[in-house]
Amino acid sequence: MTACSSPETPAQVVPKVSVVTVVAQRVQRDDELQGRVAALRTAQIRAQVGGIVRKRLFEQGAEVAAGQALFQIDPAAFRADVDSALAALQRSEAALSRSRLQAQRLQALAAAQAVSQQHRDDATSEYEQARAAVAEARAILARRQLDLRYATVSAPIAGRIDQAMVTEGALVNVTDAEPMALVQQIDQVYVDVRQPASQLPAMRRDVVDGGAVPVAIIGANGQVHEQAGQLLFSGINVDARTGDVVLRVLVDNPRRDLLPGMFVRARVPRGSASEQPLLPQQAVLRSAGGQTYAWVIDGDGKAVIRTLELDGSVDRQWIVRSGLKPGEQVVVEGQERLQEGRLVETLPWQPVSALGKAAVASRTH
Repeated sequence: MTACSSPETPAQVVPKVSVVTVVAQRVQRDDELQGRVAALRTAQIRAQVGGIVRKRLFEQGAEVAAGQALFQIDPAAFRADVDSALAALQRSEAALSRSRLQAQRLQALAAAQAVSQQHRDDATSEYEQARAAVAEARAILARRQLDLRYATVSAPIAGRIDQAMVTEGALVNVTDAEPMALVQQIDQVYVDVRQPASQLPAMRRDVVDGGAVPVAIIGANGQVHEQAGQLLFSGINVDARTGDVVLRVLVDNPRRDLLPGMFVRARVPRGSASEQPLLPQQAVLRSAGGQTYAWVIDGDGKAVIRTLELDGSVDRQWIVRSGLKPGEQVVVEGQERLQEGRLVETLPWQPVSALGKAAVASRTH
């Protein structure tokens, strides 16, 4: 009888899994683009008159104001030219006064028919020529005074000045290839980034050209400069090699942290925020064929496989485009113990904090 009796079947163990409830959350997609900083305005300081540099009137690397004197070119020759032009003007004015009196005198004599019409016409012509000579002398004087003013080289814009390219005693000319110095306005800067041309129409629909958008600029050291920037659609040509266009972001730079030529990353919003389901990354699995799926607990408490379509990630969570509905339960931990249609026991999933991860790591080591 013992040999004919069947063995007792052990009770099936119900696996325990950790689950999260799908909730639609407000998601803002961002694009992190490589970019390079450019100054808002750049002015090359060049000599407008030739001469010997006598003084440098600024500290290299300092902030300068518009109109501030930067270099002093020897003004002696220009002062002499001004004095000469002034003397020429005085001669022309004296000749004008004499010709005017002569014309008036002959006009009175012509009325009494004491002189010929030819004499009167000649006097009038000399008077007009004297007036033209005075106007010419005044123009020459104004030009000489302008050259004297140009002997003091000033900053055309406000900004930060770079190192001086010339020193005291150097001879400068208006035809010099190299500038005397460089002034760059960097209280605001441009960040030029590249974006695939295929994404440009969507960005134009969602962001008005010139509108303020929150742009995060990430420096080379990982420091994030949170500023309210303006996204400018400046690119009109597509790079034939990469298919990219150049976008320009105008960013406030009050602390001068961003310097021209610096390579940075710009985190630019992609479209407007929308309500979409999010899943922890460990809840999403991939099949051998590359298909993404997750284990979902149905209304009977059984595990079923659900194929998902993802739309990128944000904050270390997958954005689910399709395959899930709000309120459904998705398995995050314990997927290795599941079978299709098997009854499971669910527990709320508790994310491990950074401190908890460090504690687990220390225990395992």
